[in-house]
Amino acid sequence: MVRAYAIKGMKRKNRGEKYDKEEQEHNEQVGEAEKERAKRAAIEKPTEEVEVKEEEEGAEAGTDELVGIPIAPSEKMNNTNGVIFVLEKASLEVAKVGKSFQLLNSDDHANFLRKNNKNPADYRPDITHQALLSILDSPVNKAGRLQAVYVRTEKGVLFEVKAHVRIPRTYKRFSGIMLQLLQKLNITAVGKREKLLRVIKNPVTNYFPVNSRKIGFSYSSDKLVKMRKYVDAVGDDVNLVFVVGAMAHGKIEVDYIDDFIAISGYPLSAAMCIARITEALADKWSIL
Repeated sequence: MVRAYAIKGMKRKNRGEKYDKEEQEHNEQVGEAEKERAKRAAIEKPTEEVEVKEEEEGAEAGTDELVGIPIAPSEKMNNTNGVIFVLEKASLEVAKVGKSFQLLNSDDHANFLRKNNKNPADYRPDITHQALLSILDSPVNKAGRLQAVYVRTEKGVLFEVKAHVRIPRTYKRFSGIMLQLLQKLNITAVGKREKLLRVIKNPVTNYFPVNSRKIGFSYSSDKLVKMRKYVDAVGDDVNLVFVVGAMAHGKIEVDYIDDFIAISGYPLSAAMCIARITEALADKWSIL
């Protein structure tokens, strides 16, 4: 006689369905409890939910954030003229190296540059980094006398750096910020929507005050001056615009400069040149 396996199996199946049904009911009860807790949390902490939502929206928008330190000039200095710096011929070029885009520099991409018939010595973004640190760290900036900083790359891309921004101290982080800026055209402040760095339209002269004097620097200039005496001779009603080259070698060639001067009998780096300028301005304006 054959055993009724089918009937026995049906009993087990029914017993399994009973357990599945009990487990499903339990899960539904747990789910309802979790929904209720989430609902109470949303009512009790609405601000927290808004903050999370804003962060998610910022991530979706693809905005890049950089910490900024606002500087509040005194009322006495709000009505006085200040200084503008322009860094010309900055070596900031982005290229696809391997599978990713990178900011080209002579140390990390020498072989890549040679393969593309380019001179690695010309790719020095660290010069721009050091120059920006020299400008933004100066007492002239901390006293609120820095009006703006503009940087124009070798390729002609012009961007503005706000005076109260804190540029990253390390080159690696700076390189990442410059890469994001050149790809996405702006960098916003953390927690705000203020654009601390942004690409703007040429020419740079569109952003100068009406009463401004544009001064360029070159070691090859025949006009060798002492920086302190030079700035003292400029009237207080004139806005000073200093144009400094941010390249490894060569001369800045722009047509908007009013005066070309040399401030040393020796070639100076961009950072050293800026340090001498800001020191002379600090003495002129009695900034300690």
